[in-house]
Amino acid sequence: MASKLLKISKNFTAISQRLKCSHSADFQAALSSLNSPTELTVANNNLRVASQSSDSEITTVGLFIDAGSRYEEASNNGAGNLVHRLLLKGTTKRAQADLESEISSLGARIYSFTSRERSALYGTCLTKDVPKLVEILSDVIQNPKLSADDINKLRNDILRESSDVEANVEDVVFDYLHAVAYQGTPLGQTVLGTQENIKSLSSSDLKYYIDTHFKASRIVLAAAGGVSHKELVQCAEQNLGKLDNTFDGEAPVLSRCRYTGSEVRLRDDSLPYAYFALAVEGPGWSSPDRIPLLIASTAIGAFDRSQGNFEDAYELCHNYKAFNTTYSDTGLFGVYIVCEPMQCDEISRSALKTWHRIANSITDAELDQAKNRLITQLLSQQSSSKGICEDIGNSILSLGRRAPLGEVVASIQNISNQTVRDVTDKYTSNKCLVVSAVGPVEQLMDYVNLRARMYLTRL
Repeated sequence: MASKLLKISKNFTAISQRLKCSHSADFQAALSSLNSPTELTVANNNLRVASQSSDSEITTVGLFIDAGSRYEEASNNGAGNLVHRLLLKGTTKRAQADLESEISSLGARIYSFTSRERSALYGTCLTKDVPKLVEILSDVIQNPKLSADDINKLRNDILRESSDVEANVEDVVFDYLHAVAYQGTPLGQTVLGTQENIKSLSSSDLKYYIDTHFKASRIVLAAAGGVSHKELVQCAEQNLGKLDNTFDGEAPVLSRCRYTGSEVRLRDDSLPYAYFALAVEGPGWSSPDRIPLLIASTAIGAFDRSQGNFEDAYELCHNYKAFNTTYSDTGLFGVYIVCEPMQCDEISRSALKTWHRIANSITDAELDQAKNRLITQLLSQQSSSKGICEDIGNSILSLGRRAPLGEVVASIQNISNQTVRDVTDKYTSNKCLVVSAVGPVEQLMDYVNLRARMYLTRL
């Protein structure tokens, strides 16, 4: 084991030297975590408790839940987003002012989110205060107040968000992208929910959502930092040991969400730029194709003209970003582009040509650069207790385990040039793509022509 760690350490050092990047501290912090495995304990009520310990005076601890818009029905779409915004508005034991005061007295910072497959509530505090923060978080998810006044205030905030297209164009593009990619399925629903639902969801609807999804077997208590795993398990038993794990009906499960190649265009010539995304279906979390396609996405890269780091191939863009969004059993591999209205056609052609080039002739130099960039991003994300805690929670929910950092890095390093080409070809060549476009997009070529360009000419 020691020799393996030494070999990984040398690899990290070599990568850092080749990149000459400014993340040397991140590399060292992430490297130190190699000797500290992620410990996992399953409580009597099937709550999972997972942690990674380090020599730190701070700890991030949180609750990660299998709940999100993909688990919602059309009739209650948006309930999860409304619930997560209400969680810190007070409980049946604590008024909102008291809750905020207690969190503030700890010097803690609380984060929360709801996505299509995940909800989370977590915070960073001094390690000595972990038991108190676990108690607070446990109270928040088990005894939310869900007052009508708070619901109405949040309802208005969410309605303003959903109607403000110009302030959230990128979000709108990706919501439409999911809507056309997964038509008629829960994965096509937005996280915010429909305006009709936002206006009509009541406290009883939200309570039903919590009672259905906030079950012990669907939750991971995750922590990273100076915390002791044994003490964390004790905190879980004290505060979450009575968390129910019985379901009135069948337990919520993820149904297969059919992918359908298609497009949606919301033409609005009042917007200054054209915003659009092109994508194909990608693999799910457990697929062996996930990492090779992630490398391909990293090789394509991203840039922002305002930061002066644009590339010659996409010098006509204002913003360009490759993405590889992954869900339990599917995903979306594509590019998001912001450009001048009259450049849509040329840039979309270049984007599809890039997919074909990666599938046909990515160079070893490009592959090495993409691997190094991906490893750098990975280490940067896991150089803090917050990043590690998020990774623990998401990994346990997605895969049932968290792979050691060295294993993940090795899996990236071991991907061959041929594998990246083959996997990119598998997901892009002659596949039906999805298109989502907002703004002055008249010049974006029609779907039939875009689809025709998905054929790959072999060299």
